[in-house]
Amino acid sequence: MSSQDIPEENLPAGQEHAHGEVAVKDDPFADPGLPAHKPRIQDIDERAARRSERTVALLFTVSMLATIGFIASYVIFPVDMNIYVWPIGHISALNFALGMTLGIALFCIGAGAVHWARTLMSDVEVADDRHPIAAEPEVRAKVHADFRAGAEESGFGRRKLIRNTMFGALAMVPLSGVMLLRDLGPLPELKLRKTLWAKGKRLMNMNTGQALRPEDIVVGSLTFAMPEGLKEHDHSFQNEIAKAALMIVRIQPEDIKDKRELEWSHEGIVAYSKICTHVGCPISLYEQQTHHVLCPCHQSTFDLADGARVIFGPAGHALPQLRIGVNKGGYLEALGDFEEPVGPAFWERG
Repeated sequence: MSSQDIPEENLPAGQEHAHGEVAVKDDPFADPGLPAHKPRIQDIDERAARRSERTVALLFTVSMLATIGFIASYVIFPVDMNIYVWPIGHISALNFALGMTLGIALFCIGAGAVHWARTLMSDVEVADDRHPIAAEPEVRAKVHADFRAGAEESGFGRRKLIRNTMFGALAMVPLSGVMLLRDLGPLPELKLRKTLWAKGKRLMNMNTGQALRPEDIVVGSLTFAMPEGLKEHDHSFQNEIAKAALMIVRIQPEDIKDKRELEWSHEGIVAYSKICTHVGCPISLYEQQTHHVLCPCHQSTFDLADGARVIFGPAGHALPQLRIGVNKGGYLEALGDFEEPVGPAFWERG
């Protein structure tokens, strides 16, 4: 079979027919054969263009409303409020609201930009030759001219409704990040200063859930307690016990060196926060002979016979003490909350 019998599209690049015509040119700058441009309905019908403009503006407006909803969620939903969402189950109402509103705000900005580009901006495909990286003055002039032409074709200057709503959406979205800084302010600090302990709340054994009497605490033992009313199945249990966990030790009154510690105890029974003041680890080791408690994580050591002051390790300050007494029923009870925040130091605490 001769090359004359082979269809032109099957010939190798550069191969000629017998009559000398080139079948396929090996030219990297050849016209790629773009299809003829077909105008969109928005290109020929101004009413359709107006509808697209309103659609884009609506998306940007929804983004602004969602940003306002994100900010409002911080005020409306408490941190410990849960809602049921099928099929996930019970989740934090605050986290759900923040995620939904921020997601809608960002999605609508993107969707509005895409719809604007696909329906109102120029969609004419242009093939251009490759050129060196260092642009010639003529090329730079052409780029600037193309940019101005693109800006004109996008209608950015003429379609003020799109432009203004887009600026509004882009200006408001960063407010979501500003609201996130709220958690660095005074509100978390107030939460750290307060626990569930209050005057009249009985000390409940962490293991049995039973109210504690003075005779339940023997010299040399270490008992862990929680506030009355706190249940392990409560959704807020982990957050609350992380601040309210208590350890109780009985020391001979004559061995207690700190005067205030003695006044806040009952017959040598002292109650201190279980949360280490280094990085918040739970303290669990007690040495009867020395009255020292040890954090097993980083070896901070506290002297429970001397106001729980730090005698070794990286902890920065003594453990907070809870003032306790006995109610009419003979049960140990708190006489108030901790007078200082439990756990590690935070930025407003010296």
